[in-house]
Amino acid sequence: MTSTTDATPSHPGDRGHGDAPRHGDYGELRAQLASLTTEAFRPELSDIDRRSTLEIARIMNGEDATVPAAVAEQLPAIAAAIDATAERMARGGRLIYAGAGTAGRLGVLDASECPPTFNTDPSEVVGLIAGGPGALVRSVEGAEDSERLAAEDLDGLSLTADDVVVGVSASGRTPYAIGAVEHARARYGALTVGLSCNAKSALAAAAEHGIEVVVGPELLTGSTRLKAGTAQKLVLNMISTITMIRLGKTYGNLMVDVRASNEKLRARSRRIVALATGASDDEIEAALAATDGEVKNAILTILGKVDGPRAAELLTTSRGHLRDALDASRGG
Repeated sequence: MTSTTDATPSHPGDRGHGDAPRHGDYGELRAQLASLTTEAFRPELSDIDRRSTLEIARIMNGEDATVPAAVAEQLPAIAAAIDATAERMARGGRLIYAGAGTAGRLGVLDASECPPTFNTDPSEVVGLIAGGPGALVRSVEGAEDSERLAAEDLDGLSLTADDVVVGVSASGRTPYAIGAVEHARARYGALTVGLSCNAKSALAAAAEHGIEVVVGPELLTGSTRLKAGTAQKLVLNMISTITMIRLGKTYGNLMVDVRASNEKLRARSRRIVALATGASDDEIEAALAATDGEVKNAILTILGKVDGPRAAELLTTSRGHLRDALDASRGG
């Protein structure tokens, strides 16, 4: 595994953790790599190392500008996956990302940002990377080639049918990502999503919801941390953010479930309450004091004209949806 590509085309057939391909396998592997759009060589850029820094920067910027259009083509598939994800999570399921290399790191990143942004428990959105946490900063050779490791990682989470497993792989052929999706679907009946950057990928085929954002060849041949990585980050942003919106983690476009764990976030909490209610500073401080600093609850005490315990009760009944709780507080 490298930090620049997850295109290890050894599926089907799990060689297991750390087993190197046989010498005779390389011709087939090279042919498979050559067939991937993300691995294509661009002869027009073969002299890029001779160009000026500014020119290279302009080329990269132009390449990056094409990514949103590629994502846009997959919006119906993305939306369908999100609706299905929100439905499972509303029943108590978890969102689990599984990938290798850059794709795995992006999943871990997205998962790690959910607790401070949406006040989720760390167990609700989980990022699995082939090779474990150490692979975040150092390559763990052979880990991405193992479907077995993916199955073991998922078994360690005590997966259920309400969970959602998103396999992430730029190539769409990484055994770890495919193995995660196949195992989650076959053994547990979990919802599965396959996010890749090649058309007709094995990963998308293995999942109930296939998302294939085809961004084309990279500026550096096979370096899928570039456009492919950007595309994956955009899609993962959508999956987590819109799912949380559907679950009532926001009020309009305000992060009312933000966890105020530092001075900046405590200041942001007060600003969010102010934007949602138009209340004075004294009213905001009193509301936050009455609700143990919970932004959503504080807003409800002000707009619904209820006390802290009643706000908590209404939010529990409305499954955390502030608009529904407000309607209930007003007898709507």
